[in-house]
Amino acid sequence: MASNTFNTFANRSLLDDGIKSIKPLIIGIIGAENSHTAAFGKLFNIDKLFPGVRVKYVWGETENFAKKAMKKGNIPNMVNNPNEMLGKIDALIVDHRHGKYHLDAALPFLEEGIPMFIDKPFCYRKVKGEKFLALARKLNTPVTSYSSVANSFSTMDLKRQITKMGKIKRVIAYGPIDLESKYGGVFFYGPHLIEPLIYIFENKVDKVRVNKIDKTGSANMIFDDGMMVTIIFSKKNRGWQTFVELENGFVEVKPKINKKIPGKNDIDMINMFRTGKEPREHSNILHGVAILEALEKSVISGAWEKVI
Repeated sequence: MASNTFNTFANRSLLDDGIKSIKPLIIGIIGAENSHTAAFGKLFNIDKLFPGVRVKYVWGETENFAKKAMKKGNIPNMVNNPNEMLGKIDALIVDHRHGKYHLDAALPFLEEGIPMFIDKPFCYRKVKGEKFLALARKLNTPVTSYSSVANSFSTMDLKRQITKMGKIKRVIAYGPIDLESKYGGVFFYGPHLIEPLIYIFENKVDKVRVNKIDKTGSANMIFDDGMMVTIIFSKKNRGWQTFVELENGFVEVKPKINKKIPGKNDIDMINMFRTGKEPREHSNILHGVAILEALEKSVISGAWEKVI
């Protein structure tokens, strides 16, 4: 199904007679510790915003995590081993809180050609991600991963606005990061700050430096065109803000569109599950991981670290 059809879904009822005959799509989810799994269940099983799409299986890090997600998301089946879902699902969502678990869990499904969405961060080490995506390409298995903040209608609107402002040399981005999170430090919430920037500004990040103050702080990122981005880490506010420097100083850039449900992140995921069309280049996914690795190194060294 084409993505423009899904965009239409976002603005009208999804239950008319013309789309009730869509082929069923059964999703399994690996991971239930965070709130995302229950939210996916609500989206597909309760609100039923995508006709024919259902989450029918979940594996949780603990039985309690799985049962909570099942109750909140109306998910009917729990498995004791993720591989029990092989042969039963059409698509996979991998949703651990720590990205270091993602690729090992996903590998058996990749080898079976199951299209998959891997929640942020895609992985914990770029070199492992490169091997995984090379295999995905060889097997022709669709794989994608992104921050829901980055792959959103709001971020696309910010990009449209900023593109019209001309050459930007300085940017300030603000949002939550806990450098000592047990779920990978900067890898846990970092993608929500990093990925919107590499969506909006298509140049690559060359080097980064973190200024650590207790569990928080700030970071500087230099893009390969010379643009500098200062990231301010928040532990008090769950929101995200973006400021760009113009001739008269810094101005905040805010989305000018109303929130759409379902979001672009969900539309693109289901579109990929149905068509095989990946919404994000593998190289962009890996660059995001490389930035996070460089930030992690700089937390320790306090020095500039190259993004490689």
